[in-house]
Amino acid sequence: MEKNKDKIYLADWESLDSREIPNWFADAKFGIFIHWGVYSVPAWRKLEPEKYASYAEWYYARVMHNKENGGEEFHNKNYGQDFQYRDFANLFKAELLDPALWADLFEKSGAKYVVLTAKHHDGFCLWPSKSPYSENWNSMQVGPKRDLVAEISQQVRSKGLKMGLYYSIIEWESTPTKRTPSGYFLPEEIIKKHQIPYQEYTDKHLIPQLKELVENYQPSLIFSDGGEWDGTEEYFKTKEFLSWLYNESTIKDEVVVNDRFAKDMPGKHGDYYSSEYQDALNLNFDHPWEESRGIGDSYGFNRAENIENYRTSKELILELIDIVSRGGNLLLNVGPTADGRIPVIMQERLLDIGEWLKINGEGIYQTKKNKFSNLLNHNNKIYFTLSKNNLYCFFSEWCNELIISDINNKEINSISLLGVNTSINWEITENKLVIYVPKLTVNEIPCLHAWCFKICFS
Repeated sequence: MEKNKDKIYLADWESLDSREIPNWFADAKFGIFIHWGVYSVPAWRKLEPEKYASYAEWYYARVMHNKENGGEEFHNKNYGQDFQYRDFANLFKAELLDPALWADLFEKSGAKYVVLTAKHHDGFCLWPSKSPYSENWNSMQVGPKRDLVAEISQQVRSKGLKMGLYYSIIEWESTPTKRTPSGYFLPEEIIKKHQIPYQEYTDKHLIPQLKELVENYQPSLIFSDGGEWDGTEEYFKTKEFLSWLYNESTIKDEVVVNDRFAKDMPGKHGDYYSSEYQDALNLNFDHPWEESRGIGDSYGFNRAENIENYRTSKELILELIDIVSRGGNLLLNVGPTADGRIPVIMQERLLDIGEWLKINGEGIYQTKKNKFSNLLNHNNKIYFTLSKNNLYCFFSEWCNELIISDINNKEINSISLLGVNTSINWEITENKLVIYVPKLTVNEIPCLHAWCFKICFS
């Protein structure tokens, strides 16, 4: 953290972009995202094949008023035509929430940081915000009657994990948009009832809330979202806030931020760049980056999803390996139910990843991308990470041998299979390294889904 010490960051991109990202983020590699809020009560959206089309956390803006995708019919049938979205807050009770159980699960998953949706696009706060525009629209005054950000942050930190907070820059009830013909995300009558005056939104709501979160909860990470769609950095005062964050805040030496505070910021500014469901595969991989996704096709819990909509443990582990081999982090999302339970299938996936990382974690944590990220060895894709004098070689299909080019000119000291004490045979032939995969019984295989050779150079 000392590398940014005593440096002053001006409110311009040249200065802000000169800040070096704290080491913890690049070393962590794996984090847990939590999408949880009022939308967890209806927890439904019709499954459709298009990207982003199954996000249940968009119930307010894309489901309950939508005549075309069956959302309005679903809402009126199950809750009634006069039942407003804000009425769901009374049903968001979190009565079964045990933050210690959550934190224990996240620790066992092998994750090194957690990011909670402190406020999603619906504007509902999981903390007792002092903004007058959050009156009766926060978790202390309605629903759980608890400071959820505080409770979860405390337990996550007690496990030695970093705690981050997601914060939506925009709010559907207030912020104009070019994404819809009407110019707003919601029907006109809702905008008229709840809209924060445009000229007051930034100074009297947005910036005070961001500073509340920073000063009261000291997040190690701020995941901004929504600002990149329509709002300018001038309107949201993005550069001014980041200058304050980097210079004056209590977390100035540890905090990292992403690139979604304002329009034209993604892939250009921010401590790290962020993509979701692989929507930004052209990221500048020489800059820190993070891919986020759900275990299924939604971030918020979607009751319409079935087993086939959830990724298998193997698929998720391979995605983690692939992302890390390209220099990124994986932020894997869980969507708890409204009463505070993490669905069992999500727990199982996290525990499987954690068991795998117990064996292979040294090839994931604190590593860097190699000059080549992966190779195709017959039908077996090979992924590489690098740490000091060690090259880690991951493969997902058990085979007789792995053939690796481009490292024949290095002096190899030893090769081992992580989790196995058996000696490994290998040779350099025709300018290629050939590693002979040992014959192991099912009881001798160190883990499931993927394995890793550690190649030590002198």
